[in-house]
Amino acid sequence: MVVSVVVVGSINQDVVARVDRIPAPGETLLASSLMRTGGGKGANQAVGARRAGGAAVAFVGAVGADAEGETLRAALAADGIDVSGLVRVEDVTGTALISVDAHGENAIVVAAGANAARETLTDAQRAVVAGATVVLTQLEIPVALVQDAAASRAAGAWHVLNAAPSAPFASARDSLLAATDVLVVNEHEALEVAGADDLDAAIAALAPTVRALVVTLGRRGCLVVCGDERAEVPAHVVTAVDTTGAGDTFCGVLAATLAASGRRPDTVDVALLVDAARAGAAASALAVTRPGAQDAVPTTGEVAAFLKESQP
Repeated sequence: MVVSVVVVGSINQDVVARVDRIPAPGETLLASSLMRTGGGKGANQAVGARRAGGAAVAFVGAVGADAEGETLRAALAADGIDVSGLVRVEDVTGTALISVDAHGENAIVVAAGANAARETLTDAQRAVVAGATVVLTQLEIPVALVQDAAASRAAGAWHVLNAAPSAPFASARDSLLAATDVLVVNEHEALEVAGADDLDAAIAALAPTVRALVVTLGRRGCLVVCGDERAEVPAHVVTAVDTTGAGDTFCGVLAATLAASGRRPDTVDVALLVDAARAGAAASALAVTRPGAQDAVPTTGEVAAFLKESQP
């Protein structure tokens, strides 16, 4: 298939425990249930772009030489995602240990495993990236891999960077932002990446470094900044069951919308980003009403119906 979105990123086995509340340091709680499901920010975003965004998607990453890796590969393929760029390495597949409380909030610990096994893409993976209209990356993999992916994209292709988690980003911030068209961060990540104490200062520092900036604000929606223009996109009011992967669904759909626009990154404007953010907000709102990360991602039909019926 002709690929419009290539996601270069992490893929994990999620182990999810449902608890009344997130345990305090040193505390032991009994979980009401335990679930194993596909996760990892990169793989979640690939499913979001494919299932909720309707894009042709390829995933580039690494799994371990274990049964979990094969299960995760098969799940992506079953969603219609090209996994030719998903390599197998001599390490354990990445694992995320997730506690989800009664309000749908979560606490996550990630053991990177295979996701951290390589610092560069293979030639075959670079070829996959070179065929993309939009390259979508995150920071659950080594920053060097993200830089390799950005450098491997075709002329005129977008690079959308979700700088999450933001901690590994500092040492390569300037060079990576220079290779980024759209930066997506939440409020905490914006402050950390910018080294600022308040959101306005963070936006003032980050917006000039990229073509467009999207700051997600949870229940307050998101803010889109492009040059001197900015716009607010409100959130939909829903009852959250599990917020795991909601931001990933948003990013995947945003990337799919950019790919479908037929626009080049040098023509980006606020209106285009608002359309993409609105679609992402609707998909992520639906996702939080369901348990799991990839399991919770809605279909394009569900997103369209939700947008017709729901006002943000």
